[in-house]
Amino acid sequence: MKILVTGGAGFIGSHVVDLFLEKGHEVVVLDNLSTGNKENVPYGVKLIEMDITDPKVDEVFAAEKPDAVSHHAAQIDVRISVNDPIFDARMNILGSLNILQNSLKHGVKKVQFASTGGALYGEQDYFPADENHPIRPLSPYGIAKHSIERYLYYYHQVHGLQYVAMRYANVYGPRQNPHGEAGVVAIFCDRLIEGKETIINGDGKQTRDYVFVGDVARASVLTLEADLNCALNIGTSIENDVNAIFRTLNEAGNFGAAENHGTAKKGEQMRSVIDWQKAKNLVGWEPKVQLKDGLKTTLDYFVKKHG
Repeated sequence: MKILVTGGAGFIGSHVVDLFLEKGHEVVVLDNLSTGNKENVPYGVKLIEMDITDPKVDEVFAAEKPDAVSHHAAQIDVRISVNDPIFDARMNILGSLNILQNSLKHGVKKVQFASTGGALYGEQDYFPADENHPIRPLSPYGIAKHSIERYLYYYHQVHGLQYVAMRYANVYGPRQNPHGEAGVVAIFCDRLIEGKETIINGDGKQTRDYVFVGDVARASVLTLEADLNCALNIGTSIENDVNAIFRTLNEAGNFGAAENHGTAKKGEQMRSVIDWQKAKNLVGWEPKVQLKDGLKTTLDYFVKKHG
């Protein structure tokens, strides 16, 4: 199968590309390289440097004729979406619609969409949240992701376009950008290795569902050919607070860094954890990498990167 991976030079997208290639698929990457890196794209894979909002995306679809699209390109910083909702909507809503409209126009059979679990459900009524939990996003980023899920439903019901929306928990792992993507694991790794002061927001007791990027990428492989047309949570159903993440990394690298706490982020969600049983039941997906092992793998990557 020929697959167009948007955002395929980025953190999650590049791992998806690796697994698609491993399974024998042909891959083309479309990425504007705003947060992605050419080094993440395997040798021999065509990289088209273009923004998903560009009208010339039509020409890419016409020339490449992909069978499927794995749509991971996005503005992914919640804080940026809060500060500039119009920019976020331009990228995450209008840019995604450009991809979906061209998928329909050029006969794409299946669209995979990288949605969000953590930012979609808001303050949860129960833990972990399954796919039937009320949708109450607390950021323009979450609102945009939910909007595209509804557009996907429309494209399927009215035009027959096959889809799956993968609602990711807090993804971490090698290749995450500690500067542009605001992932706490990457930020901690970067600062600990450089010997810089690491600040934990508030009391550090806010919890998240941390899922390893390799497990997340595997979900794209398993959902590629399945007849789904729904949303699936991709997480671990396990909560860990920020303090635990810092302490595990600090201990794993023998850094001996001080645990410093700063001002809490206004409006920050206190608990977020999602249920993955639907993904298990429908496509056989389940998280395999334990947090301690995943954090060690991630730390080793950053150590090597820093030389």
